[in-house]
Amino acid sequence: SWYTRHLVSALLELDDKNNYVLFGGSLRQKNYFHKFAGDLHGKSENHFTYFSPLLADLFWNRLRFPSIEFFTGKLDVFHSSDWTCPPTCAFSVTTVHDLAPVKLPEYTDSRVVSVHRRRLELVKKYVDRIIVPSRATREDLLGLGFDPHKIRVIPEAPAKEFYSVTEDDVSRVEKKYGLGKYILTIGLNPRKNTTRIIDSYKKIKKNIPEYNLVIVGAGKIDKSTEGVIHLGHIDFADLPALYAGSAALIYTSLYEGFGLPILEAFASGCPVVTSNLSSMKEISEGAAVLVDPYSVESIAGGIEKALNRNEQNIKKGHEIAKRYSWSKTAESTVSVYKEFLNI
Repeated sequence: SWYTRHLVSALLELDDKNNYVLFGGSLRQKNYFHKFAGDLHGKSENHFTYFSPLLADLFWNRLRFPSIEFFTGKLDVFHSSDWTCPPTCAFSVTTVHDLAPVKLPEYTDSRVVSVHRRRLELVKKYVDRIIVPSRATREDLLGLGFDPHKIRVIPEAPAKEFYSVTEDDVSRVEKKYGLGKYILTIGLNPRKNTTRIIDSYKKIKKNIPEYNLVIVGAGKIDKSTEGVIHLGHIDFADLPALYAGSAALIYTSLYEGFGLPILEAFASGCPVVTSNLSSMKEISEGAAVLVDPYSVESIAGGIEKALNRNEQNIKKGHEIAKRYSWSKTAESTVSVYKEFLNI
């Protein structure tokens, strides 16, 4: 949803020559679509229904009926999400954010794995262009037999709020949550490697007694570990300052299609410890401390190294982050849409 919200907003701000139709379906969050559309700048035609994700999978991934045009009217280009592959007569574009359900099915709900596997087979067969956020995800698709000529690599980007955090913002958030000095990790589930991150922190706690480990994300953790602060979900308004006030981001996921928190940390001036594999190594471009995510010892050593604050890496990371923006993502996406003129 983060990708869709920012892409749609940027497209409507960038492109006033084409007509955009927004389609969304939900049983319980239809009002959210209307609020989102009401906050947009630019012209768009909206079609929101009670077509839930479960029904979308049934009709579009399984039965292949009806076409998206049944809801929207005639289209030249149709850009679908990462959940279903509706039939269409238009030039079809879709985004594949990652292949986590396929590569690490043991960490994903079995029903979600089934949906993604069905959809990927339909994408391979019917879709004209596939947008991926990284070269790593492109290679993942090629490994599954996808046509390389259909794939376009278009990165995502940090929100603009990450580039303009003030000291007052940092102070406010630290007081709000009672953090003290801390290192930060985003996401709480097996794929995000939470257990090894906590074990790594415990391993070096005696060397860094002044630092807490702050975990953001829904889920349960062992609260018996001294110094671990679990914030759960937090308001987005607090997130940039939470990065900026952190001594380091520990983002040692087992797999990512892009790794947006790395760029968010770079934009906020926060040192990063991340995994030496998949898109994370690619996105960090040598400005992060790379570790083996399957090794507690490696992660622990990476944390200690990052806490020494390599100012050159911090500066390099900030320069890397400045190369990314949602306006650039939108501009590249429009270029993909225009490819329908050449078929």
